[in-house]
Amino acid sequence: MTWSIVARDPATGAFGVAVATRFFAVGALCPHADGGVGALSSQALMNPTYGPRGLRLLREGVPAATVVDVLIGSDPGSQSRQLHVQDAQGRIAAHTGSACIDWCGHTIRPGFSVAGNMLAGPQVIDETVRVYEAHLALPFPVRLIRALQAGEAAGGDKRGKQSAALRIHTTEEYPLLDLRVDDHPDPLSELDRLERVSHERFVHFAKFFATRDQPGGTWDRATIDAAIARATAADAGSAAR
Repeated sequence: MTWSIVARDPATGAFGVAVATRFFAVGALCPHADGGVGALSSQALMNPTYGPRGLRLLREGVPAATVVDVLIGSDPGSQSRQLHVQDAQGRIAAHTGSACIDWCGHTIRPGFSVAGNMLAGPQVIDETVRVYEAHLALPFPVRLIRALQAGEAAGGDKRGKQSAALRIHTTEEYPLLDLRVDDHPDPLSELDRLERVSHERFVHFAKFFATRDQPGGTWDRATIDAAIARATAADAGSAAR
């Protein structure tokens, strides 16, 4: 009942997951990632334990293929599940169970994978792949959204649309960007709008967060506000040109 893309940005090493479905709040339990560790999406008749367990295995250095084997091997309902995983070394593995509802399947390419079930047809995956590969110059979050929008234009979830989500991790356990559209008549358009709104202040503010290497981050409000003002002015200037 979902299709998603799990990818690593070749420019920054960030992991990202973007997902859309005709189901409520897909971002709550399907997409998972951790900076420097990996990312995955659990879907179809989704098993909510796959995300936390999968990330624990990835943090231990377990390869993506073994993560998939361990998760589905411990699950008597695995043939109703779909899962795709990328580890810190860029290895990718996927599983589409035999009981997933047609159309269902997955594609693995260098640096990313796309998987879906209950789709209008294989063209949904094909178009998601094609557009992601064709837009290397786009910012990573936008590239992921555009890829899903192309899949939706090709038919998307055959039942319709309801929710979408985007999760981006760079070096930290917490996300650089975590956007959710839980219930909307056009969730990918709303996800696209939220990504644009994030540039008004949030993405600039996020540069000052505490990190693993700098546990305190920056907390001086004057410094933060001045940097945000400069960044938003520069963005406005670029938009005007």
